[in-house]
Amino acid sequence: MQIIKHTGRLKLVLSRYRKQGATIGFIPTMGALHPGHLSLIKQSVITDDITVSSIYVNPTQFDDKSDLKNYPRNFKSDYALLKSEECTIVFSPDNKEMYPRPDNRRFNFGRMGDVMEGKMRPGHFNGVAQIVTKLFDAVQPHRAYFGKKDFQQLAIIQKLVNDYDIEIVACPIIREKDGLAMSSRNSLLSDQERNDAPAIYRTLLLVKEKFRNRNVKEAEKFVEARINKYTSLKLEYFQIVNSITLDPVDEIASTIPLTACIAVYAGSVRLIDNIDIFS
Repeated sequence: MQIIKHTGRLKLVLSRYRKQGATIGFIPTMGALHPGHLSLIKQSVITDDITVSSIYVNPTQFDDKSDLKNYPRNFKSDYALLKSEECTIVFSPDNKEMYPRPDNRRFNFGRMGDVMEGKMRPGHFNGVAQIVTKLFDAVQPHRAYFGKKDFQQLAIIQKLVNDYDIEIVACPIIREKDGLAMSSRNSLLSDQERNDAPAIYRTLLLVKEKFRNRNVKEAEKFVEARINKYTSLKLEYFQIVNSITLDPVDEIASTIPLTACIAVYAGSVRLIDNIDIFS
């Protein structure tokens, strides 16, 4: 496994593989890797000749500077995990490499970028688009793998990729045994927060079970009451949206695909999750 820190070197190495007819799979990460990330690596190793993963904590997608400061960083163990999964190349740049000058590009995702995460984290998706386009330009993969836990981000990247000849592969959410969606932020939870956090997924399962063909407002009230009864949890938002357009809906009906999305604070740690209502 090669660890590469500079874009020029990365492009040179990958161009050699490309000339040999190799297919390239790419998994962008911010490190602090867990089995959810590794499931994406495994899928690429199975599918592609070359697997590239990036590790870079991108500052432009953090609207909260304390969140950026506290984001877990475990580079040594990350490298070991990627090597164990037969990742071919790790691209691990620093801020100077990725932002040699300020990136003033502005992306317009329409309503898709204004709801849920876009509403609660202004500028977040613009920062995501800045770094993802930089990484796509550097790696030029045939496929890029993203987990469905970041449901809205995945939808936005699928829109963004219209400008690239890249297949976006959406991979299932990987969960702990108690249902909590795996996340790098889980390592920041206190014992009490970790004990309460699985209620997020249990609540989504109950919505899926109990609220088909009912009014969304009923589901919202149910979720708020259920989540906020846990002392360490506080609901930020719960929304049921069209799975393709991300437009919020008023009725939970099977005429269109629907996804229930949620963001919850466990203490100071922000957790997100989602569930397909009709799968």
